[in-house]
Amino acid sequence: MNSDASHGLKSILYVEDDLHVRTTAKLVLEVIGKFDVRDCGSGREALLAAMDFKPDLILLDVMMPELDGLATLAMLRRIPHLANTPALFVTGLTAAADIARYAEVGAIGVIPKPLMPLRLTGQLHSLWEQHALTAA
Repeated sequence: MNSDASHGLKSILYVEDDLHVRTTAKLVLEVIGKFDVRDCGSGREALLAAMDFKPDLILLDVMMPELDGLATLAMLRRIPHLANTPALFVTGLTAAADIARYAEVGAIGVIPKPLMPLRLTGQLHSLWEQHALTAA
């Protein structure tokens, strides 16, 4: 395995319906994190974008109209190349029962809202490294 676990994290499929939050987070992830980010404003948009994008990580808002983050992840999992892609939820819903539900659907962690843009890449790397250690 690569000695730098976070090194394997290069591309992110990011799904967030709030344009301001999405734009800010994408900028931080691209400029500070040096990630390749494909951002989507809805679950449906993510399903279309995912057809020709093979991200290392799926980053999802939980509360979205039409398809919420949980439903979006379930549908993304049906796309063969995303069946085992690690996923993180970004949400204000961080009660123990909520976090247990996210883990049940296969999320490797949760980043609480409101997002702290300057902490975002560190949070991502930390959760990614924890996942890489448990997956090893």
